[in-house]
Amino acid sequence: MNGTAIVGGLAFLVVIILALMFGLPRYSVWQQEMAGKARLAEATQSRQILIEQARAEKEAASLQAEAIKIMGEAAQKYPEYRKQEFIGAFGEALKAGKIHQVIYVPTEANIPIMEASKRPAIAVE
Repeated sequence: MNGTAIVGGLAFLVVIILALMFGLPRYSVWQQEMAGKARLAEATQSRQILIEQARAEKEAASLQAEAIKIMGEAAQKYPEYRKQEFIGAFGEALKAGKIHQVIYVPTEANIPIMEASKRPAIAVE
């Protein structure tokens, strides 16, 4: 019985070695194939993400251009629109505390008078 167990053990060991000799190369090829498929899937997904980001940026730029066009038309049709926008932005800046000092600049026809104090006095008769 002892001799049969040794022969059986050796036969089992030979079968294991033969299985590993044929199985390991096939497993290695299969593992590399799966790794390649995973890299391909990752590259495809990354490409799709870039495409969707580009589409979103294109749509955003298109909408931004449309908004600028509408604002430009409104500014042409309604000159007071710009003044109201300025007043609104000025009010928000004051509320937020971003403006600490207001300086008045005298103007004539919306052009600052740079030398107001150096003008000769007009004689009224």
